[in-house]
Amino acid sequence: MKPLAEIEARADALRAWRQDIHAHPELGFEVHRTAAFVADKLEAWGFDVTRGVGRTGVVGTLQAGRSTRAIGLRADMDALPIHEANTFAHRSTVPGVMHACGHDGHTAMLLGAAERLAARRDFDGIVRCFFQPAEEGEAGARAMIEDGLFERFPVDAVFGVHNWPGIPAGHFGLRAGPLMASASEFRITVTGVGCHAAMPHLGHDPLFAAMQIANGLQGIVTRNNKPIDTVVLSVTQFHAGDADNVVPNHAWLGGTVRTFAEAPIDLIERRMKAIATTVAEAFDCRAEVDFKRGYPPTINDPVQAAFAADILRELVGDECVDADVEPTMGAEDFSFMLRERPGCYVFIGNGDGAHRGAGHGGGPCMLHNASYDFNDALLPIGASYFVRLAQRFLAGDAQGRQA
Repeated sequence: MKPLAEIEARADALRAWRQDIHAHPELGFEVHRTAAFVADKLEAWGFDVTRGVGRTGVVGTLQAGRSTRAIGLRADMDALPIHEANTFAHRSTVPGVMHACGHDGHTAMLLGAAERLAARRDFDGIVRCFFQPAEEGEAGARAMIEDGLFERFPVDAVFGVHNWPGIPAGHFGLRAGPLMASASEFRITVTGVGCHAAMPHLGHDPLFAAMQIANGLQGIVTRNNKPIDTVVLSVTQFHAGDADNVVPNHAWLGGTVRTFAEAPIDLIERRMKAIATTVAEAFDCRAEVDFKRGYPPTINDPVQAAFAADILRELVGDECVDADVEPTMGAEDFSFMLRERPGCYVFIGNGDGAHRGAGHGGGPCMLHNASYDFNDALLPIGASYFVRLAQRFLAGDAQGRQA
């Protein structure tokens, strides 16, 4: 790894910021302490700071030179409702809440970049740092956009980073096009007529109908969806009844749908409603479908992905950059920003957990696991990546690539 010397010299400060945020995790939009921590530092470094964007988001703007070209750099701030299993000194001080996805590290990396950019101002244009709440399921990126993010703070492109356990520390993974999947949820409620289980002919069994619906849903993937369009449809919940000898009045099933494109979502929702209603009717029951579209797929702009890969190769070398990394069916709400502006999202390797010192939990160092901890060795290289992105993008290097 080859982080910038000025940032490497601040590694202890970045580590202290990250561990302070880790020790004080906050959920969803309630990231008041973290947002204040971020905003106070940006203001001290000379950024023009706007608080409360998308409820609790923070935007820091720094301008140098004469150019009006602008770049957006994004980090997420929220934690997860998980009780931490680690017992080291910077463990969570909030019962049932922990930074199990590394957003503490993402925030610290962007703060490190912001400090370096403000100190040197060796760029020509506008740098906007977007610190976002509520990535974990509440669409904080969408909330910031709906609050006028790109109208109030216009940018020509936007970039983000997520740590990734399993990729070696200091290595990066990215790809042009789809990197992460969409995430939609569904719940199908089937209503029948309850009766004694010994006399099923006197009722209309919603549980039996719901089982046929669950089987039928897989036909959407295997018979309606184009085979080259990757789709995952998983039924993950099935609820009905309270007694062994009673056929209930209601049953419901629910689950998730993941895709790498928007079009299959339309198909799945339409076919799901048709299958559920007609199968339920075949068994003299009635079905209602609640289909909720969550995060869209995270799709990197090809030009910006190639540009980002160039920056990474300069920092860590060709052998540490996988520019055709395997996409994941996990979802990420940075996707909302990429629908509005071209940009690129990359994975930075978090290693295999060997970085954790004494006091870590017994589980693996995986995302959304109670034994997870961000690898602080990544902070200088992640911050350096953000700095180089800003310098080179504002110099017009990405635009030149397109030409």
